[in-house]
Amino acid sequence: MKEQTPQEIKDNVKQNYGAVARGGQKSCCGPSCCGAGDADSQQVSAFLTSYADDPQSVAKKIGYTDADLAALPGEANLGLGCGNPTAMAGLEPGQTVLDLGSGAGMDCFLAAARVGPGGRVIGVDMTADMIAKANENLKQSQFGNIEFRLGEIESLPVDSDSVDVVISNCVLNLVPDKAQAFREIFRVLRPGGRMAVSDIVKLRALPDAIENDPEALSACISGALMERDYLDAIAAAGLEQITVESKEDFGAMFFVTEGPVSDMMRGVFPHGKADGYIASIKVTARRPD
Repeated sequence: MKEQTPQEIKDNVKQNYGAVARGGQKSCCGPSCCGAGDADSQQVSAFLTSYADDPQSVAKKIGYTDADLAALPGEANLGLGCGNPTAMAGLEPGQTVLDLGSGAGMDCFLAAARVGPGGRVIGVDMTADMIAKANENLKQSQFGNIEFRLGEIESLPVDSDSVDVVISNCVLNLVPDKAQAFREIFRVLRPGGRMAVSDIVKLRALPDAIENDPEALSACISGALMERDYLDAIAAAGLEQITVESKEDFGAMFFVTEGPVSDMMRGVFPHGKADGYIASIKVTARRPD
């Protein structure tokens, strides 16, 4: 299959996530990328089961609490993501937080509550429909310290040295130039500022039939870096104290769900075993003082 250009990747992601924002399709990233299925809890990790038709269940299984979900306005929770970056970000009152790929605003609202009225939260997303959705949710909230901006992670519409904490949830794997994305994270962080992200990485190379498939790309699979390359890119950008807080193999989920990506994976792995290829990781790092 022909390899996609960076612009084709971006256009494909915009199309898919725009459809999610408009309510035209189910979420296409994280555990819910493959559709709903009747999963046996012994076959797959707890956070990968019983998800796609119930964003609340998705959120709980990837680390959000009932209190988190109760505090969200409107349709901020679309069932996207592969973790809860706000839980490991160590946010404090008065801080400025930047959410990369902010979607409908879920993590921005949670961050805004933690930094308080003296803090500030900026959400950046490259999909206009998602920005519109987030602003609709913002109108239904009590927050006055959140701003959503249309822009790309490789060229953030954010001032240098202006952010205390950068968060992101299952989005950086979708960016064509990940090295530039991490350089941008370094640029916008203040000295001593930190990054806390949930994302998808490869543990080993995927079969050729999956590697360049557009469906697999928007499902946060084929566009992911190898884990070592991912961590090396963070270090090359100048960030330090890089820590993998947790890692969860995603291989089992493709064989207990239904959807185009699951069908593709079952065709490539007819024996129903894809462990050791893809994982969700939570990573923290810091810009030197």
